[in-house]
Amino acid sequence: MQAIRCILVVIDPKLTENLALKRARLIASVSQSQLHLLICDAKQDHSRYLDSLRSELEAQGHVVSTRQAWHENLHQTIITVQQADGCGLVIKQHVADNPLKRALLTPDDWKLLRYCPCPVLMVKTEAPWTGGNILAAVDVGNADIEHRTLHSSIINHGYEIAALAEGTLHVISAHPSAMLSAADPAFQLKETIEKRYRDACRQFQSEYDIPDGQLHIEEGPADALIPRVCHQFQAVVTVIGTVARIGFSGALMGNTAEVVLDTLESDVLVLKPIDIIDHLEELVARR
Repeated sequence: MQAIRCILVVIDPKLTENLALKRARLIASVSQSQLHLLICDAKQDHSRYLDSLRSELEAQGHVVSTRQAWHENLHQTIITVQQADGCGLVIKQHVADNPLKRALLTPDDWKLLRYCPCPVLMVKTEAPWTGGNILAAVDVGNADIEHRTLHSSIINHGYEIAALAEGTLHVISAHPSAMLSAADPAFQLKETIEKRYRDACRQFQSEYDIPDGQLHIEEGPADALIPRVCHQFQAVVTVIGTVARIGFSGALMGNTAEVVLDTLESDVLVLKPIDIIDHLEELVARR
């Protein structure tokens, strides 16, 4: 996060508090990033409001630019501006849709997490980060190059946020339950599954210098375990990766990052593998 030159901050004038802007100011104060404020609206003119925010932030020493835009829908507007202005991080306040609407339509924030080529920080609470616990969720059992690269990004971002907040990084990895029908005998017994993950975690711990007390390996589905451990440690930020399934498979299956977004009691930073980012940037460029 230290290398981010420009942060795109999505401003919603209808919200009483600019929680996204609060987080952006914190990160920019350390990274010296420029703040690019965006209001997504095709109808009402918000130039006076944006000018007042810019004046306030510039008085605090920040470098600020503003824009109002609209391209088809909310997530497409954010992504188009992010690509056009070279922003390395998108920060947006998350407002959960009601369950009925979510069952019928894919939420805009889910689409943003799925299609945005750069990291997205969804701000959910006004709780201060200072001195808090940071939770990084990884899948140590997946050792292919894509996941190893993603794990490295998740842990490095987790350490950076912990340093920024003067907090403590905790890491969670979920392993599957035993299945007698599994083709691989290693996944038929709980003991062999857990041993396999703990063996992988020893190398993982050594590589990223994670103390025993800060690594948590538990059995069960990730979308249930991550919110529970987040609540247990009262994490202020959860860092999670997504393989960004797109198209038909993404619509059917979703992603863990999307599923846990509403249930997590912390802010959520979502990262993607490099090759997925390249692919998404290509898709945006074709529009």
